[in-house]
Amino acid sequence: MALSSMRGLSVFISEIRNCQNKEQERLRVDKELGNVRNRFKNEKGLTPYEKKKYVWKMLYIFMLGYDVDFGHMEAVSLISAPKYPEKQVGYLVTSCLLNENHDFLRLAINTVRNDIIGRNETFQCLALTLVGNIGGREFAESLAPDVQKLLISSSCRPLVKKKAALCLLRLFRKNPDVVNVDGWSDRMAQLLDERNLGVLTSSMSLFVSLVSNNHEAYWSCLPKCVKVLERLARNQDVPQEYTYYGIPSPWLQVKTMRALQYFPTIEDPNTRRALFEVLQRILMGTDVVKNVNKNNASHAVLFEALALVMHLDAEKEMMSQCVALLGKFIAVREPNIRYLGLENMTRMLMVTDVQEIIKRHQAQIITSLKDPDISIRRRALDLLYAMCDISNAKDIVEELLQYLGTAEFTMREELALKAAILAEKFAPDLSWYVDVILQLIDKAGDFISNDIWFRVVQFVTNNEDLQPYAALKAREYLDKPAVHETMMKVSAYLLGEYSHLLARRPGCSPKEIFSILHEKLPTVSTPTISILLSAYAKILMHSQPPDPELQNQIWAIFSKYETSIDAEIQQRAVEYFALSKKGPALMDILAEMPKFPERESSLIKKAEDTEIDTADLSAIKSRAQQQASNALVVTGQQPANEPPQVTQLAMVKVPSINNMENNHVDQEVTHTNGTVSEVEPQNADILGDLLSPLALEGPPGVSGTEILSEDGALALAPVGEQENAVKPIVDTAERFHALCVSDSGVLYEDPYVQIGIKAEWRGHQGRLVLFLGNKTTSSLDSVQAVILSPSHLKLELSSVPEIIPPRAQVQYPLEVLNLSPSRDVAVLDFSYKFGTTLVDYKLRLPAVLNKFFQPITLSAEEFFPQWKSLAAPPLKLQEVVRGVRPMSLGEMANLLNSLRLIVSPGLDPNANNLVASTTFYSESTRSMLCLVRIETDPADRTQLRMTVASGDPTLTFELKEFIKEQLISIPTTSRPPVPPQPQPTAQPISSSDPGALLAGLL
Repeated sequence: MALSSMRGLSVFISEIRNCQNKEQERLRVDKELGNVRNRFKNEKGLTPYEKKKYVWKMLYIFMLGYDVDFGHMEAVSLISAPKYPEKQVGYLVTSCLLNENHDFLRLAINTVRNDIIGRNETFQCLALTLVGNIGGREFAESLAPDVQKLLISSSCRPLVKKKAALCLLRLFRKNPDVVNVDGWSDRMAQLLDERNLGVLTSSMSLFVSLVSNNHEAYWSCLPKCVKVLERLARNQDVPQEYTYYGIPSPWLQVKTMRALQYFPTIEDPNTRRALFEVLQRILMGTDVVKNVNKNNASHAVLFEALALVMHLDAEKEMMSQCVALLGKFIAVREPNIRYLGLENMTRMLMVTDVQEIIKRHQAQIITSLKDPDISIRRRALDLLYAMCDISNAKDIVEELLQYLGTAEFTMREELALKAAILAEKFAPDLSWYVDVILQLIDKAGDFISNDIWFRVVQFVTNNEDLQPYAALKAREYLDKPAVHETMMKVSAYLLGEYSHLLARRPGCSPKEIFSILHEKLPTVSTPTISILLSAYAKILMHSQPPDPELQNQIWAIFSKYETSIDAEIQQRAVEYFALSKKGPALMDILAEMPKFPERESSLIKKAEDTEIDTADLSAIKSRAQQQASNALVVTGQQPANEPPQVTQLAMVKVPSINNMENNHVDQEVTHTNGTVSEVEPQNADILGDLLSPLALEGPPGVSGTEILSEDGALALAPVGEQENAVKPIVDTAERFHALCVSDSGVLYEDPYVQIGIKAEWRGHQGRLVLFLGNKTTSSLDSVQAVILSPSHLKLELSSVPEIIPPRAQVQYPLEVLNLSPSRDVAVLDFSYKFGTTLVDYKLRLPAVLNKFFQPITLSAEEFFPQWKSLAAPPLKLQEVVRGVRPMSLGEMANLLNSLRLIVSPGLDPNANNLVASTTFYSESTRSMLCLVRIETDPADRTQLRMTVASGDPTLTFELKEFIKEQLISIPTTSRPPVPPQPQPTAQPISSSDPGALLAGLL
């Protein structure tokens, strides 16, 4: 029955539209809801027509945005109506008002199943539509077999089969177990032989989801997909209604090529040859036309074909053809096509060797740097950076320097960083490299990070032939009236170290160098003043015999800053003033800086960390991450067959420990294998030495022995309670959970030993120091500590002395490198002997997943584009978590914040939901953005729905499970009663003994 025949509903809609304001509309809606509620209370007097009319009104009110919290039972009951008008309303309103977890849906499962297995095709379509829209695990378990039978039935019409395929797709996404992999390979092959393109398109959507989950079971379907592509490419038996602007079913072509990209390779030569012929036809038949709709469809097919060509690693001739086609695209006027051309060129560079072919289009790519659209300029910059090598480095870097003066502020930092990296990697000579870096600093000083000028200082220091040239260029830049502060830093350093090499040049005497540096002093900030003071001391050191006038001028400056409020400047001024009176001995004290050890450039790592908005996050990269055999190789990434190396984060480091306030313990006892210090009972702090300079830098590590099982997963086993005569004072599991959200604390304690820990985490690296404290007045013998490391962590540790003296502590530094996302933990196997008592415990170390998080707060403009780009599994996973410990929304937010998952209030419009974000660091993923959404039910705090998204499938799964563990079993702070401890075999300790006092303090 048409809606126009329901006079009451039409009148109600007209009255709503005629309301003058929102308040008037609300009053009318409340009145109507009250009327409907009263009529439903007397349901026996309602005719099917009236019930249908009131349910329509409920749906209309719900669509206006008002809450409808009653009448659900009436809507569900209409599903079992015998006539189509009532049944249609029941299905439609139920699918709109109820979600998959609603209890009323259980009442409709039998009715929906009867409609699915019935003979009425219209009812079958209604039921399949409801199941496909609502989905749900319970629906999947109950109705999936019937939907499968309907899909493979030979008697069903195409309309029903299409809906059955899409319905099964939804159920498979909710619960992959509903599709039996072993039995569905042959059935899927039969569905791909379907002649009806509507059924074939729906079946292909199901097939894409199946092979993305497990491609091994569907190898027999691969030739069928190639035949489908052949049929469409040759326009054979394609009805007119499936032809879009002359292109045969572009949607089916895209889905088919996407399915083929989940197979790692195609072994059969005939199938491979047939596929390449189809791809060749697509590449040859695509061109830019005036019709926008046709362009969109043809380009969708074309770019999916390009992705498939790159995936299959086609012959060089086809690759050349692809590049030539993309070269045409980057020259057209349509900005969207230019963007896609540049982006796909960048992808091709990352997966294939087509650099020489792409170089032919270098002029056009450089022209794109001046495009009005900033997104095109960014893609052009990424492409130039990727295609640069020794042959074209000068041209590209010069263009980047020229563009730097007119680039947007949002691009200048990335632009300067990439220009510096290219100059370093492909410099024909080091003098050209120095010229480029100084030009960068001069043109974009505000956007030059310290890493860039640290790196040029390292190069100049390590190359003696370059030192006079670099000092002279720095001297020339100081002649400019306006000099950026970063230029002042690098110039002051270079002239302080090497200005004596320019002494014979005009205008470069020590007095003139000092004068030109000193006239800039009033304009610089405090950190630069420190470097200038060092330069003055160096100039004074090189002026031997000293020039009395110059010496007095510099001494006056040192005297002036001896009372500076800044501790760094004051210390330098006092020390330099005292050192400068040493005479000729100053030459030895302030000698030239030694050469830096060769180390990996931190600029390359920084560039990789900032390349989140590039083609790395494309569909090719996402699919390649799921297939190790087809992983993308990024420039500068550690090869998989080589051991990972710790990246140096800074080239030149000026130590500064003024902000560290520690209670340092005098070190009186020293052993060769560890640092042992005498502990005084009055100020005993077993963790106090961690932040000392020695603890921060770490003693020279002695490579320890990492004991692993054959599969590298020894640390995965749960660490249970060991049978020891000596029991810990506090539960070790409670200690471990406390350290998971804190960087310092006690890991283990018993009557004789306390193990403290402090840690520092930066990116994917960490530095831990264990403090083994002897609480007794007797020595601890046979001390051993071995790290059992999981495969995703690399630990470098030093040895522990076999004997810990009375009332002493041992520092035990560990360097941690996170290689990949995992929830497994390292285990410390610690044992010692006190008298005749042997104690052996295996303790979990708090190098857990959240330690490699870096909290980040996102705005709505930053969050939602990332959330939408990660749209489907395995990059986005969702799960309903049950058995959650009841807690308020604020408590849950505090828990997430303690795990370094920063909650962003106001992003989710629902006040019962939480949205959090963080950045995860590891050697394999680099910096990876992670997004979390938690939907809670105020009526039931024991369950929630959690959605986790990131750019790496493994990271998404591990993060989801990690948060789930924290929500289900939240660590408690209550302490169990302390069991009675056995008395030591040594002499009893009196209450006045210093050892007893120490044990009490610890």
